[in-house]
Amino acid sequence: MKKQVMIVLIALISIEGFSQDLNAFFSKSDAFFKANVSQGKVAYSKINSNQEALNNVLKLAESISVSKSDAKNYQAFWINAYNLSVIKGIIDNYPTKSPLDNAGFFDKTTHSLGGKQITLNDIEHKLLRGNFKDPRFHFVLVCGALGCPPLINKAYLPSTLDTQLDTQTKKAINGEFLIVNEKKKRIQASQIMEWYKGDFTMNGTSELDFINKYRDTKLEGKFKISYFAYNWKVNKQ
Repeated sequence: MKKQVMIVLIALISIEGFSQDLNAFFSKSDAFFKANVSQGKVAYSKINSNQEALNNVLKLAESISVSKSDAKNYQAFWINAYNLSVIKGIIDNYPTKSPLDNAGFFDKTTHSLGGKQITLNDIEHKLLRGNFKDPRFHFVLVCGALGCPPLINKAYLPSTLDTQLDTQTKKAINGEFLIVNEKKKRIQASQIMEWYKGDFTMNGTSELDFINKYRDTKLEGKFKISYFAYNWKVNKQ
């Protein structure tokens, strides 16, 4: 009986410790983004001159392990971890004109996160897109370039994640992500929609169906969709 009580106590202590670490990660991430992001642009020069806050929050993320069955915590953790690690990658190569100027930025360089040594591509494609069929991820994972949807100046939190995903998707669809010519029935879209067409046409839906789901003014009739070139210049202030 004593042994069972001890096991329960240890489990409770472990859960409490996990909760404290994860909440601290969200809190520190939120403070970091508030201090260093404005109108979607990142203060890389400022961060480069004092990297302590960035390194502290990433150090905290090293040992946090979240189960994918705990979907909201899992998704919020990995979205923030991705965005922070992109910034870390830019800083590690500072100054740089584009993340693509640094070989292996997305697919070779590993980051110590969640008890793993993992690349940015694996976070995006295996942990998030691979486990959850949600095209809204494309509007919150920010690759450090101007072609990406803008980085927000706050952390993604499990309690507000669904609203945040919707908000960022709507901003993109009603903003610079699309150029719509209703008279000519043409849409120019970010190359994100070309690269990940399968994500935007799941379950028999079309790209236009996805666009209309989030667009304030619905588009009626048939539209020809083309894609404009991605801007890989770094999203610096």
